[in-house]
Amino acid sequence: MSRALKKDATYADLCAVPDNFVAEILGGELYASPRPASPHAHATGALFVKLVGPFQEGENGPGGWWFLSEPELHFGADVLVPDIAGWRRERMPTIPNVAFFTQVPDWICEVRLESRRWSLMATYEGDAKIRAEPFAGVDLPLRALWLQGTSGRLVERT
Repeated sequence: MSRALKKDATYADLCAVPDNFVAEILGGELYASPRPASPHAHATGALFVKLVGPFQEGENGPGGWWFLSEPELHFGADVLVPDIAGWRRERMPTIPNVAFFTQVPDWICEVRLESRRWSLMATYEGDAKIRAEPFAGVDLPLRALWLQGTSGRLVERT
């Protein structure tokens, strides 16, 4: 994210941001980031697909999760749009038909680094198959996340 665009921002301010930006309100400040470039979009989509089969649909995995791509989350005055969010079905039995969510997800994935307050848990690179919490029950092949002819790094943080 870049610097704050406006202090004491309202939801109306967020809605006024052009659609080619991802807008969020953190601590009363409005931020807008350009829509992601292709490597980011590809990695996010590939990870989403790898999680949905075993963890949402139960295909060769435990099931028990819901995943959404770029859901709008409202926590008090803060409005966040993570790349992927996941809820355990035991806490959210069905996906509600709503414009935004107030229920805190059990898991959030940000492909972009937005906060230096995270603690490093693990770094994965290249074509390795990994088992990362809370999805350690299934191998996640990293090569599926990178565009053909490129490589990347998956950093797990808390």
